[in-house]
Amino acid sequence: MSTRQIATSTLWQLASQVMMAALSILTVKFVALGLSKELVGNYNSVYGILQLAGIIADFGLYAVALKELSRTERKQEVLGALIVLRLLTLSCAVGGTLLFVWLLPLWKGTPLPLGVTIASLVPIFTLLAGIIRSVFQVNYRLHYVFIAEVLQRIITVSLIGLFIVAGIRGSHDLHIYHLFLFIGGIGAFVLFLVSLAAADRMVRVRPHWNGMLVRELLRKAAPYGIAFFCMAFYRQWDVALIALLRSDYELQNAYYGFVARMADMGFIIPTFLLNSTLPILSERDARGEDMNSLLSKTLLMLLSLGSISLLFCVLWSRPLILLLTTPAYLSTPLRAGSDTALELIGFPIFLNGLVLFGFYTLLTRGVWKRLVLSLLLGVALSLALNLWLIPLYGFVGAAWTSIAVHVLLAVLLTAEAWRVLPFRLPMSYMLRWFFFSVFLGISLWWSAPLLTTEIRTVVGLALSGIFLLFLAWGTGLIRAVWIRNT
Repeated sequence: MSTRQIATSTLWQLASQVMMAALSILTVKFVALGLSKELVGNYNSVYGILQLAGIIADFGLYAVALKELSRTERKQEVLGALIVLRLLTLSCAVGGTLLFVWLLPLWKGTPLPLGVTIASLVPIFTLLAGIIRSVFQVNYRLHYVFIAEVLQRIITVSLIGLFIVAGIRGSHDLHIYHLFLFIGGIGAFVLFLVSLAAADRMVRVRPHWNGMLVRELLRKAAPYGIAFFCMAFYRQWDVALIALLRSDYELQNAYYGFVARMADMGFIIPTFLLNSTLPILSERDARGEDMNSLLSKTLLMLLSLGSISLLFCVLWSRPLILLLTTPAYLSTPLRAGSDTALELIGFPIFLNGLVLFGFYTLLTRGVWKRLVLSLLLGVALSLALNLWLIPLYGFVGAAWTSIAVHVLLAVLLTAEAWRVLPFRLPMSYMLRWFFFSVFLGISLWWSAPLLTTEIRTVVGLALSGIFLLFLAWGTGLIRAVWIRNT
């Protein structure tokens, strides 16, 4: 296997994310048009709360699935046991979340409890589809992921779009709010069904109880689960904390919630790359092979992807927010808006690639105690700063907290990764990444004033995608990544 397989696998997932991002633009736009700003804040708060539950429910099982299914000959039995574990973790995480939101006195009489209950269908079916998706990952059949995810998003945007076509604008009607949330559950159910049908052609997908195997997989997943819980807390809990700490949470999360969901796309792209790398990394580590080339190319791709996200967030913040929402969500001299949040969140998105690089490298070698200790420091810093800054500055304080936490973790985990599995990033790689970032930044800065309408922004995004390919080829990034390992 070579980095060509990793790159191809990642490109399928990137293609999926590009299509989903395009469709998400319509979904976010429709939600911003269809609901009042207060209900938009509740809508975003619901998904912020459930994102934390979803990451807890994952419990590291996806990472364990990739490692175990890439090594074992008993794929059907292992996958069946993983499905059983996923059902157990989902029951605990989602059930605990529903209990929390219904019993918390602060949220009684608000639209949050019923909204979370309806929207809980999304993490349930998405995570069940996710454990099945490990079959596609280890077999490098990621085109099935593309089909399932894009179909899911088409259904969601089409159904919500029907309300906009029917003339729903700025609605304060809770029934419309509930229907928008339920439509998300329908899309997630379709994702699960398509994934199940495709995976069942490669490995028989059925729950399988084997007490010994379940306990063994749970033991292997525990370090990942603890680590993912820490990541969920410092990365996802800010939206929920805003809902807990601010009386004006509806407006705060109206501005911040859309940006937080955009950031999730930026956060997940490096995860796709590293999920593609993990099976090969595990195999080579088990054989005692040199992994310097694989690690350096992976880091080069992470830096390049991070630069793209950061530069678009900072330099195209206003046109992107106008495309996604309405002018009411932009900053004014009297208050910060979604464009300010996007500019700030670009920095954590970039740093997240370094955090995940250290995360996966340490887990490959089983050095989970150092990893968890570093992440716990990030959790402590996140909690302390959020409790201090959110009451004072709202979502701006949450964004600055995210920057501080990601700086700390990027430094700690990259240093730990180098100690555990030394690697060298060639100067030629650094220069290619530097010139790629500089030329991209200049082009985005020059073109930003031209994006005065939604149509111009859409055309600009399409042209920038083509420009990125030419720039990656011209600076040698594509050649560096595509050369087969020896």
